Amino acid sequence: MAEHNVTVEGTLQALLADKKYATIRDILITMNPSDIASVFDELEEERLPLLFRLLPKEQAAETFVEMDPDAQELLIRGFSDSELREVLDELYVDDAVDIVEEMPANVVRRILSQADPQMRKEINEILRYPENSAGSIMTTEYVSLRPGMTVEESILRIRRTGVDKETIYTCYVTRDRTLVGLVTVKDLLLAQDDDTLIQDMMETNVISVNTLTDQEEVAQMFSKYNFLALPVVDTENRMVGIVTFDDAMDVMEDEFTEDMEIMAAMTPSDKTYLRSTVFDLFRHRIPWLMLLMVSATFTGMIITGFEDALAAQVVLTAFIPMLMDTGGNSGSQSSVTIIRALSLDEIEFSDLFRILWKEIRTAVLCGVTLSAACFAKIMLIDRLLMGNTDVTWLVALVVCITMALTVLVAKAVGCSLPLLAKKLKLDPAVMASPFITTIVDALSLLLYFGVASALLL
Repeated sequence: MAEHNVTVEGTLQALLADKKYATIRDILITMNPSDIASVFDELEEERLPLLFRLLPKEQAAETFVEMDPDAQELLIRGFSDSELREVLDELYVDDAVDIVEEMPANVVRRILSQADPQMRKEINEILRYPENSAGSIMTTEYVSLRPGMTVEESILRIRRTGVDKETIYTCYVTRDRTLVGLVTVKDLLLAQDDDTLIQDMMETNVISVNTLTDQEEVAQMFSKYNFLALPVVDTENRMVGIVTFDDAMDVMEDEFTEDMEIMAAMTPSDKTYLRSTVFDLFRHRIPWLMLLMVSATFTGMIITGFEDALAAQVVLTAFIPMLMDTGGNSGSQSSVTIIRALSLDEIEFSDLFRILWKEIRTAVLCGVTLSAACFAKIMLIDRLLMGNTDVTWLVALVVCITMALTVLVAKAVGCSLPLLAKKLKLDPAVMASPFITTIVDALSLLLYFGVASALLL
């Protein structure tokens, strides 16, 4: 796809130089809006207004939604009022809300001033919902039917109003705005009698979410139930909107990106990497680096506290990195596995003891295997091949016992901390690799020097 975009970009550049605008338009109208937006992102900014104006009205609006916020702002500033109004008229409300949330205040005022009163009202209503809630990602454009309508009347209503709706496949049945059921277009088309009432064929067991439901929970429901759309109701079960599958996909991507950044010890950012300045990257990375640096002082304090043991057996120092790395890796394996299971709603805090028991048994197998391999490595490589006579079988035993204990402790810590974070209403991803590694490093040193003191001193 990237190679294709490069080819199209080069073609457009050449056609622009020759001012062959009709040919450019013929190429663009055959492309998907998402692909057009990708090509536009690679072109010089001064070219965008001209190319955008070559697109048909509906395709232009769909392309605008897919474009980078910086490019959107550039176009909006260059639009005349009539051009901006035409684009807004083609947008779905949830897409308009997404754009408004990304724009500076002066651009937002201009957008709202050119939106029709109904869209402006709906935008303001959605913006009032808390960030990351179902209400903030829903659209108010859905097909609503009444229980007393016939199949024929329902199909006519869909034909009349469906052009302005984001999806028409699932139709929601309401009575005085209260959600009472749903029917699909498939149900309507396959109905045996056009006079059949909607209330006689609708599904009444409707799964819905509240406007304040967390967006991540909403996205998980799409994955669980394979929905194309999910109704959003208020506290009185009154229908206020729907969340569509494409919005849920965007939420999944955003949540995954946020978890990845937190797991890598970074503050989440709304900007893409290339849009982020050096200062942005510094600002998102330095708090965690400072915290982890300060927390690592405990490791230094532990080593200082066992200077006597190190002085008596200097060779012990050589195995510290291996033990700390193994412990950190073991803890990370468990934490990532548990965080993933929590995100998929496979486990909960009440499963803590089952999880601990499973991780302990896994740790025993891993610890014994690693210890055996470690003993062979120390005796064959460190002592025989490298000729280090300070590496005795007793030193090897200390390292191997510590190795087994470190793996056991690391996996117990790695599986329990994310569950504890979830219980405390924190993001489990906070307890991922860097944080757990710091804790396990300190514990592995305590175990190492404890075993060494018991067996060597």
